[in-house]
Amino acid sequence: MTLETRPMHPADMEPLRALLNDIIAAGGTTAHERPFTPEQFGAAYYHGPTHAAGFTVLDQDGQPAGFQHLGRDPNLPTGWLSIGTFTRRTPRLPGAGRALFAASRAWCEANGIEAIDATIRADNTGGLAFYASMGFQDYRVYPGVPLKGGTPVDRIAKVFRIGDPEKS
Repeated sequence: MTLETRPMHPADMEPLRALLNDIIAAGGTTAHERPFTPEQFGAAYYHGPTHAAGFTVLDQDGQPAGFQHLGRDPNLPTGWLSIGTFTRRTPRLPGAGRALFAASRAWCEANGIEAIDATIRADNTGGLAFYASMGFQDYRVYPGVPLKGGTPVDRIAKVFRIGDPEKS
């Protein structure tokens, strides 16, 4: 089954915010630890100053089942964007992340982006495996970044270089 992706629409904001807040509430797979208000979600993922692009994947009923965000980060080299991927926990939609990354990669290629950074909690084995399967490679570790409760968790930074023939 081919999954439909599209650029985020304003109507996607509330279902995607609820999806992300469910992921945050479950814990363990995102660096976010506090739920987003509608205003915070829009500023972070749709219209804020760091927003570059965002894509929504739709389920078989045409409902938003996940999203991928590309953002600017002043700590990254010029020509790089950061990426975040969030997909519905239940029911899962197999292939959602892969479909989203195809849209994000095409957008990056069309817009002259050199590389994409994915920085993932070291305890998020699913996220690490997903980005590795997309062709991201480890390039940096941020040791012991504390969670809100003080527990230190490493962050693994991975990079996908746009235009790398090994990633085509």
